[in-house]
Amino acid sequence: MIVKGGYVYQEDKTFAEKDLYLENGVIVGSPEELTDRTEVDAAGLLVLPGLVDIHSHGAVGHDFSDGDMEGLGKILAYEHSCGVTSYCPTSMTIGKDELRRIFKAMGDFREEPGMAHVAGINMEGPFLDVEKKGAHLAEHILAPDVSFFRECNAASGNRIRLVTLAPNVEGAFAFIQELRDEVVISLGHTGADYETAKAALQAGANHVTHLCNAMMPLEHRKPGLIGAAAEDEDCYPELICDGIHVHESMVRAVFKLFPGRVVLISDSMRATGMADGTYDLGGQQVTVNGKLATLADGTIAGSATNLYDCMRTAVSFGIPKAEAIAAATMNPAKSIGIYDEAGSLTPGKRADVVLADPDLKLVRVL
Repeated sequence: MIVKGGYVYQEDKTFAEKDLYLENGVIVGSPEELTDRTEVDAAGLLVLPGLVDIHSHGAVGHDFSDGDMEGLGKILAYEHSCGVTSYCPTSMTIGKDELRRIFKAMGDFREEPGMAHVAGINMEGPFLDVEKKGAHLAEHILAPDVSFFRECNAASGNRIRLVTLAPNVEGAFAFIQELRDEVVISLGHTGADYETAKAALQAGANHVTHLCNAMMPLEHRKPGLIGAAAEDEDCYPELICDGIHVHESMVRAVFKLFPGRVVLISDSMRATGMADGTYDLGGQQVTVNGKLATLADGTIAGSATNLYDCMRTAVSFGIPKAEAIAAATMNPAKSIGIYDEAGSLTPGKRADVVLADPDLKLVRVL
């Protein structure tokens, strides 16, 4: 297939007007390598890499923590229709037996055409700080447990790509030191101060779960996890850019604090793609009104927005288009170690291609 005459997004964050060649689901470097010469007219359109959402619980009435693989297939089909072609289904803090069950079910899951590719699993709970639990159930929060993590990972077919950890709880540093070469360790849901967070990053953590949310705020005398992560050039911070979780001024500040490292995520829940109403999230009732999803006590829960809309919202907040695209494609792929197969439009990578108009309105997902 030839994607002809579009403005192709480059790894240096520029756009080049050229053709793109796709063969058997892979990007190739020249038309001589093609057997399928079908042309797709992309004149006047932006040609983007498929988006990579590394933190999402669900959509269209389904949640990964249901352990329902048919439901996961529907989530992945929805995500693909929204331009998200690589996806990490994300678990909540639920009972140990339930976690074992959903990870085991994931080990047998097989993708079909028209679905986002499962790039790995995001294990957000249960190794959290109960004081910063957010929408997670306190009764299921556990101390960091290397053996239980490995049990879950083995059950999933070793598909867990990242795990959230509160570095201020007992056993956190032993967990980091033991697993830092096996999984991406993301710091989050934590009341950790600057010194603790900095030490955890030096020990081997290199990621932050939904920066600004469920952690100490950035203060001039107490910079906390945000300050520590900003100083670590190897650390990738997730950011929910739905216009609810983080103020637009802070979104702009984060892109300045973390140049070239911001990872946009949706943190979407089952209400995404659905009408307003009441839904379940990790065993708790969530009420959705527009983009706002809250627990009964008013706590903001997961979002009701997909990653593509988060990317467009970032641009509406003043983030340069090229930077917002990188934050939804290249940066997340790099952060979980899949940049050799996704996240940019270079030969040898999967042919995950999105066509959009100059205002980033989605036109087609190839």
